[in-house]
Amino acid sequence: MTRDRWGRNQNSAGHLLWLVRTGRARTRGELQSYTGLSRSTTTQRIDVLRAAGYLRAGGVDGSTGGRPAELLEFDTAHGVVLVADLGGNHARAAVVDLGGQLLAEEHEPIKIGTGPEAVLEWVDSAFGRVLARAGWNAGQIRGIGVGVPGPVEFDFGMVTQPPIMPGWDGYPIADRLRRTWNRPVYVDNDANLMALGEQAVHYPDCPALVLVKVATGISAGVVIDGQVYRGIDGGAGDIGHIRLYEHREARCECGLYGCLAAVASGLALAHRLTASGTPTSSGAELVERIRSGHAEAVHLARTAGKLVGEVLSTVVCMVNPAVLVIAGDLADIHFVTGVREVLYQSALPRSTRHLEVSTSRLGAKSAVIGGYAMVVDQVYAPAAVDAELARMMPAAVPVTC
Repeated sequence: MTRDRWGRNQNSAGHLLWLVRTGRARTRGELQSYTGLSRSTTTQRIDVLRAAGYLRAGGVDGSTGGRPAELLEFDTAHGVVLVADLGGNHARAAVVDLGGQLLAEEHEPIKIGTGPEAVLEWVDSAFGRVLARAGWNAGQIRGIGVGVPGPVEFDFGMVTQPPIMPGWDGYPIADRLRRTWNRPVYVDNDANLMALGEQAVHYPDCPALVLVKVATGISAGVVIDGQVYRGIDGGAGDIGHIRLYEHREARCECGLYGCLAAVASGLALAHRLTASGTPTSSGAELVERIRSGHAEAVHLARTAGKLVGEVLSTVVCMVNPAVLVIAGDLADIHFVTGVREVLYQSALPRSTRHLEVSTSRLGAKSAVIGGYAMVVDQVYAPAAVDAELARMMPAAVPVTC
């Protein structure tokens, strides 16, 4: 048995599926070359994967000039993924096929502070509606992904001490949805999912990407070599609570003073605009004022961008990403200009010389696509596929020897 640098068994059927699904191998011959398996063993593994519905023929490859080789591809008709994107003031439910195509979605202006029972009850109902509209049924769901605006302990599927999610601390989100749908459920911070979505669709070869979401709060997602970096307990990327000494009098929603989110988030700017004489009840209303050219709102957005740029100059020097994506409701030209102005002044030139700074290209769909990618990576991981094959076909040819 041979293993790759991640400890995966390179002889297993699950690993062969991973090679095909990720585009590393497309034919039987390429699988043999990649793994060192014999032709007969490779054929046996492929037959098992086909019988289980994981692989299908995708035409022939005539590029070699010899006998055309049969192309193999991941069978995207194998099922669908459900995704819930929960923000501070919105909830979105969607169904995505295994090729990453959004089939149906539903959006509702729900406040996360309403609490887990009410919000997840809406998620259950919305999942049923989008699934029906897409023409699929519950038995065809392969997994469920959930994004939330707070730090998540990924292995347990719950948030811990979330500043803007009252009532959610320690609530078993994954267990709650698993009981309803009887499918694997994975929960992550929404910025992580947005980063994963942007990386998967637009920057698949990017070795290091950072996405910063600036909306009701401020958070970041970091993707290294295609994998989300979460830290030891889900706290990585929580830049909204980095303290700014010169703003130590500003009280944050987390209860502390001087946090970046207390002076540069959409909620903080709405409060400041209200205090200056223009009543603004939310970050969404603030964005409307910015887009309409309200002078004070535009000034606040530009100033907030500079503050975020100051913090990001440290992040960029530490992570040295190839791509920095600015996302969220505030990611307009005024805010992004402020970020760029300070970032390029403050960060080391060698940290920014190859850095691409852009705004989100997927927009509101980034967390949904990231949720889909998270579920597929977990459900179709080599070990997970091998375990499922052993359950489905206990008498079949061994898949892991």
